[in-house]
Amino acid sequence: MLKGNLMNMNNIQKYRFVCTLTFGDIYGQIIVWLITITVSLAAAMAMMGARKPIYALATVGLIVLLSLPFLLFAFVTTLLNHIELTATEPGTKSEPIPGNVSQQQPAPVS
Repeated sequence: MLKGNLMNMNNIQKYRFVCTLTFGDIYGQIIVWLITITVSLAAAMAMMGARKPIYALATVGLIVLLSLPFLLFAFVTTLLNHIELTATEPGTKSEPIPGNVSQQQPAPVS
């Protein structure tokens, strides 16, 4: 049993983990959530004018509370859709992708 596990240890491959998420991928989600917050604040202002401050605060809290799980779900699924995990060949060196800013070396300061 132990010998079989040791033989499998020699066949371990290296993997390359890359996240290709950009701001443009989540831009629409941010805009929709900002519109939701703006509408809830407008409803709260209307209720404040009607002398119902408790209802106004409850409305904003309820809208934020109900929309937050949908926002988090959208962000997480978008992030997971932009993660790439690829097996690398043994003996090859992993090099940065050309044009990927996050993996480039910073310029020297003079």
